[in-house]
Amino acid sequence: MKKIRCLLVDDEPLAISLLQKHVGQLDFLEVTGTCPNALKALEALKNKDIDLMFLDIRMPAISGIDFLKTLRHPPKVIITTAYREYALDGYDLDIVDYLLKPITFDRFFKAIERYLRQDKQPGTVPAVPGAGEPSGISVKSGYRTIRISTDDILYIESLKDYIKIITTDDAILAKYRIGDMENELSAKGFLRIHRSFIVNLKQVSAFTASDVEIGKIELPIGDSYKALVTKRLKG
Repeated sequence: MKKIRCLLVDDEPLAISLLQKHVGQLDFLEVTGTCPNALKALEALKNKDIDLMFLDIRMPAISGIDFLKTLRHPPKVIITTAYREYALDGYDLDIVDYLLKPITFDRFFKAIERYLRQDKQPGTVPAVPGAGEPSGISVKSGYRTIRISTDDILYIESLKDYIKIITTDDAILAKYRIGDMENELSAKGFLRIHRSFIVNLKQVSAFTASDVEIGKIELPIGDSYKALVTKRLKG
């Protein structure tokens, strides 16, 4: 998975340090730059490709809200602040989330989940209905335990100690090893095609010797999985 490039904008070194610590716990995130004010952030946005910006509100010279209003094509933004009263202003600017300091990792994790749901490419293949009640799995995501119908799952991607479950209308991030998920789903019509991917066989629309297609999404087939994948998909 391509890493999500993050820009941290805050005039408080301790706040920057905490965000760097949180980012460092998720292998699919990386800090591309840190900035103490909006002017430095503007320079960074011009010179670097940024996917997600963590933006403080009360900073010298120009506030985070006013800075965001000046950007014609901003990246996705998560507001970080000690002040609740700016929440409506932030959401009017289509931010991903609004985090109140001090930011716990659990709350940070939930914000990243929201970003992934907004950023994902939705599948174009509808779930195939089964007879009776659809089977499902339960996964713990942050404080919540989420029940997911297996019919709705398109594929699952491994992110080291985490997995991202892509469904027909959502993307769910959970701390789970892909090998454990493979064991749970192998008897439910799922197939591991790569060390990083499990697919729902009902959702596969096409395949070649090197990849599997789910709608417009192409997923690679690992060399050690090719014989089994070809046998299952042709069967």
